[in-house]
Amino acid sequence: MVASTSRVLVVDDEPDITALVAYHLARAGYRVSTASSGGEALKAAREERPDLVILDLMLPGVSGYDVLSELRKLEDTKDIGVILLTARRDEPDRIRGLSLGADDYLTKPFSPAELVLRVQAVLRRLASPAVSSGSTLVVGPLVIDRGATRALLDGRELSLTAIEYKLLVTLIERRGRVQSRPKLLEAVWDAQPDIQTRTVDMHVLRLRSKLGAVGEMIETVRGFGYRFATADRSTSAP
Repeated sequence: MVASTSRVLVVDDEPDITALVAYHLARAGYRVSTASSGGEALKAAREERPDLVILDLMLPGVSGYDVLSELRKLEDTKDIGVILLTARRDEPDRIRGLSLGADDYLTKPFSPAELVLRVQAVLRRLASPAVSSGSTLVVGPLVIDRGATRALLDGRELSLTAIEYKLLVTLIERRGRVQSRPKLLEAVWDAQPDIQTRTVDMHVLRLRSKLGAVGEMIETVRGFGYRFATADRSTSAP
């Protein structure tokens, strides 16, 4: 997904910040729209269907957390990329944002050049296919149709974000082998190994909750990373 065809929605109630972000994104070739409240953001996301939202957390009315949660619930917006841009620096705030499904987190004050690079990285990994199409992975009641890019549990399609789907496929394809957090960041998030390894933990937590009993097969290897357990019932069909 290249900049000239990508639409970014900037959501912030500070006009100076909105103008600064919009200016640098437009210079990079993105089509930019803006919103100044949570309600406006949700309306714009549903109507305009942006590829990515840059979202402030401290918004009037509907908070950024609520906006993010609602985006992830709706079928039409669940795969939109989200970068949180906020003055909140505490780890609990970052963890909450990532656990709700944010793709990245940047604190104010920020470098506009770094923000543009992060936008590029998120859009690149969302646009890239997790695996080649044309095959199916089966793990007990879990079926992953890689051709259709969907996962079914007991015959019911799971509501996974693009990142959650790529994480699940990566873990299953490498099942039995321990995957470090930096390795998963590189494979799933296309990120440098030293950037926000806690991101992996939050997405694994969300993925486990959606997988139910199958989620127990995502094992935590303390101090290192994660491993999808092998099982006699696991097969791979071409």
